[in-house]
Amino acid sequence: MKPMIVALALAFAPVTAAPRAQTAQTLDIYFIDVEGGQATLIVTPAGQTMLVDAGFPSTGSFSSRPGDPAKARDPQRVLAVARAAGVTRINYLLATHFHADHIGGVPELSQLIPIDAFIDHGGVTADADRVAGTIAIHQAYAAGRAGKRHIEPRPGDRIPLTGIEATIVSSGGETLSTPLTGASRGANAACVPSGVAASEMTENPRSTGILLQFGRFRFLDVGDLTDAPLFRLACPSDQIGPVDVYLVSHHGGADAADPSLFAAIKPRVAILNNSATKGGAAAMFTTLRAALGTDTWQLHRSEAKGAENFGDDRIANLSEATAHWLKLSARDDGSFTITNARTGMTTRYPGR
Repeated sequence: MKPMIVALALAFAPVTAAPRAQTAQTLDIYFIDVEGGQATLIVTPAGQTMLVDAGFPSTGSFSSRPGDPAKARDPQRVLAVARAAGVTRINYLLATHFHADHIGGVPELSQLIPIDAFIDHGGVTADADRVAGTIAIHQAYAAGRAGKRHIEPRPGDRIPLTGIEATIVSSGGETLSTPLTGASRGANAACVPSGVAASEMTENPRSTGILLQFGRFRFLDVGDLTDAPLFRLACPSDQIGPVDVYLVSHHGGADAADPSLFAAIKPRVAILNNSATKGGAAAMFTTLRAALGTDTWQLHRSEAKGAENFGDDRIANLSEATAHWLKLSARDDGSFTITNARTGMTTRYPGR
């Protein structure tokens, strides 16, 4: 099956890139600290922007509801990073799924910076309030989405980013039906069920995941994908192929620590968008340390019981008193750098 080019539909008409002084040579990805949610800002070499999720609403909890954008913790953090990146509008907002820690901040953020188009899996199921407040959060998000371009992709579709292959690998509980170019052939020997039950069975397994490829560089973000859909990306055989950087699913929770995906995608670098108390589970650290060649960065030092944090130089925030980000800059030869905004340190990775 050839990937469907999402831009063919009228609703998927290309959006204009934000102006840049010069055409950049790097794909820049900012991992923003939203205390265990997700907000990942992507700026392409052509100047297009895509934000994956926008963290919590208002004061930053699952019980918070959208309010004054000037006082909204996570939207203000996203705005600060956008300004640092020279971004004045979001061309695409990709909502991985409809939990408050991922899309709760969207209604407030949309009042702070223009958002041209929304990408998501549509709506919530009747039982979505197993995570309390999810239906209300989705209603607020949908109200902000109304009247804007709205894309509901299926696995295999591509988002129209100039110079970047942006392929949807999961959405609405479905995953790729045909392996991507570069996927390993044959059975994945690491496919042994972990026995760890998914902590949430409504929205997380419906997460919209995306693979970005810029030349030889590949980046994977699957939101909070867990349970059978996450397993299917690697088992019984690999569907994706090797990646350079993997934003670890579900903030590094125990239900995403199955070694089979790591064995399939062989990430050179793993990034945890955890908080001090959310994600960063001990089982995930065990998996990461066992994954040969995986170099891990964390948005927060984890205080989870049994967690074996990586070195302080690889952690953006040592406490909840700060909100530093990590910045990745990739070139089309597959080389990239990661900069810790807390320390200013930059680590360089050659192309492989």
